[in-house]
Amino acid sequence: LSLYSSPARETKYVENPQTQLEEGVSRLRHVMEPYTAWWTELIDTSKVEVDSSLCSDFFSEGYEFLQNPPAGFYPRLGVIGFAGIVGLFLARGSRIKKLVYPAGLMGIGASMYYPQQAVSIAKVAGTQLYDWSLQGYIAVESLWKDN
Repeated sequence: LSLYSSPARETKYVENPQTQLEEGVSRLRHVMEPYTAWWTELIDTSKVEVDSSLCSDFFSEGYEFLQNPPAGFYPRLGVIGFAGIVGLFLARGSRIKKLVYPAGLMGIGASMYYPQQAVSIAKVAGTQLYDWSLQGYIAVESLWKDN
């Protein structure tokens, strides 16, 4: 037996009125709907077929690597990524600083964990830099001799 009587349920759902922002977004979506439908149809019909064997091999190797990473891979990745974020924080002002600082700090962090690869990359980069400077010297020398 119930000791208390249940009150009569007279609830009524009242929808909140839309704000001006919601109305504006709704109107924009309705106006843009034909264009987005056209765009998605265009994308679906004009997809470029890529050689699936090359693409699937590349992605399957990456997927397998991320499923079974070497010991300590994710902490190393975190340190290198954090170095890039610190570089962005330190590179206030110039756009060149925003490119150089994060890349430099990430390079330093990566070279701490992967020294053999860093040495080989430095050798190749040094050779390329020497070749470019030599080409520049030759170009300046030829301009100097012509005058």
